[in-house]
Amino acid sequence: MSFGDPNNPYGAPQGQQGYGQPGYGQPQQPGYGYPAAPPVGGYAPQAPTSMPGTVSTARILLWIIVGFQVLGTALFSFAAVAAKKADEEPAFEQLKDTPPGQLWALAALALVWGVWAAFLAAKFSSGGNGLRVTTLVFGILTAIIAVFPFTLAGIIHLVFGILIAVFAGNSNGKAWFNRPRY
Repeated sequence: MSFGDPNNPYGAPQGQQGYGQPGYGQPQQPGYGYPAAPPVGGYAPQAPTSMPGTVSTARILLWIIVGFQVLGTALFSFAAVAAKKADEEPAFEQLKDTPPGQLWALAALALVWGVWAAFLAAKFSSGGNGLRVTTLVFGILTAIIAVFPFTLAGIIHLVFGILIAVFAGNSNGKAWFNRPRY
């Protein structure tokens, strides 16, 4: 018995060459076999073209922190000047025990922190993954430093620092800062 014999129980039935396989020299019919491969880059995730909402919120929070830092710099500078006059004026009696140098150092720290926040916020539209990591560090350090002076301004900085770190570190932030720039 040969393969072409119609009485062969192991051969293909009459009129068919095999399940899903074309015969020798016959073209394969559409619909059989594996599907066509997708085009190159067809399933790659698309880079965002506009800033996601959470990233934009982190940028706005950074600008709000800049405003707080400008206000803090002004208040610490005023307090440093008033501390020098604490012996002469009874209104500044509470600042008598605080050295003016310490208040000037706090004013300088507030100014540097505000400049850092302004730099980060200004670079959000063009920055890469390094800016994202720096923003994460800024948010975490802001939250940690805000715990120490447990005041209303400290609580606001704590919440803003946590939100900035979360919004810059989530998948939307990663997609935004790792997008191609050409």
